[in-house]
Amino acid sequence: MALFTWAHFRILTGTLVGGALGFYIKYHVELRYKVVYEETFYARDSGTLEQLKELSSRRRAVEESVNGSSFITAAIAREMAGGTTSRIQQDLQKLELYLPLLENLVMSVESVGDKYQILQWTANLKIQWTSALNSSPAFSLGGPKFFRIDNLRFELGMALFLYGALLRERGLEMLNSDFVESATLFRKAAGVYQYLSQDVLPPLEPKLPPERPPEATPSMASIMSLVCLAEAQAVTVRKAEEKATSIGLLAKLHYGVAQFVEEASNLLRFSVADWNDISDRFRRFLSGCIVLHEARSQRYIASELKAAEQLGLALGVLRYAKSNFQGRLPGEDSWRQIFRQEIDALDKMLRKFEHENEFIWHDKLPPLDELPLLEGKKIVAPIAYRPFGLDREFLFIL
Repeated sequence: MALFTWAHFRILTGTLVGGALGFYIKYHVELRYKVVYEETFYARDSGTLEQLKELSSRRRAVEESVNGSSFITAAIAREMAGGTTSRIQQDLQKLELYLPLLENLVMSVESVGDKYQILQWTANLKIQWTSALNSSPAFSLGGPKFFRIDNLRFELGMALFLYGALLRERGLEMLNSDFVESATLFRKAAGVYQYLSQDVLPPLEPKLPPERPPEATPSMASIMSLVCLAEAQAVTVRKAEEKATSIGLLAKLHYGVAQFVEEASNLLRFSVADWNDISDRFRRFLSGCIVLHEARSQRYIASELKAAEQLGLALGVLRYAKSNFQGRLPGEDSWRQIFRQEIDALDKMLRKFEHENEFIWHDKLPPLDELPLLEGKKIVAPIAYRPFGLDREFLFIL
């Protein structure tokens, strides 16, 4: 009998903490059928049967955690997680128990090849996921849109995508207490997405149906890896600002954030054929982050030019930075507030410099082509994801 369960969880699909611009998605996952591996795959020995049962149990633990349907109390959950009170950290631990078994099953099944029995067993699992990056509305009269792809590598890819998303959310959670740990978590998330784009998803790509979630494509994994690197650098910039790092370096670091996001935005545009649709809000998030971090770089450049008594150039940089915001004020209230704060900071600096120039310096404003070019510096890299690796053998009756 089919079981119907609604899973509810939030995936952080982009928060450039340095830019304070957030892109959150709360969405429901409809699990029409419980994935029960031991009832689908025919185990040849008791060891394989136990592994299949453990796989189902670990997946169910992840489901119940993101469902909020677990009957385990907060105190017991904390004790089971080694004392951590972070719900995100608890979810990460559950995935870290599921992923090694799943990776091992995928490797074992693929070593057998595309035998009819294996393909039939996989199809009987009825693997279905919804998308956090698809443009379809999260809710509709028929419930959320979900994608079924009868391939274990699809299950692995989506589980890893969720793992990367939770690492990113944990990075944001750590931001107020530990900049170094926060940046490290973002870099780990970048490594997960890089592993997805280079190792997990390319073999799946030829087998994807025309209608597939963006998360199942190598290009989207590459985009998310770049966004994570931008977030890691944004955290690093905040730490550098607290240390009163040189103005010139801060300008380069902020523009480095913008360069990471711009690369992600360009890849999104060039990869449009890889999926049917993509969230417009995600596109706006990327373009907004570029504008914000470019503006912060330009404010630092203007400060450095003023210190060098080149007030005309400083004014030109500030006016150009402000012009980039024209017609780009977002509709989302939270984003609009961040844009307003940056515009206000530019206005305040611009008025001060204009006043000084009028009464003291009398510098002429240069033409646009004489303004200094923005120069970026990228100082973060992904932390490579290493598959957990279990040396266990699955034996099936074929």
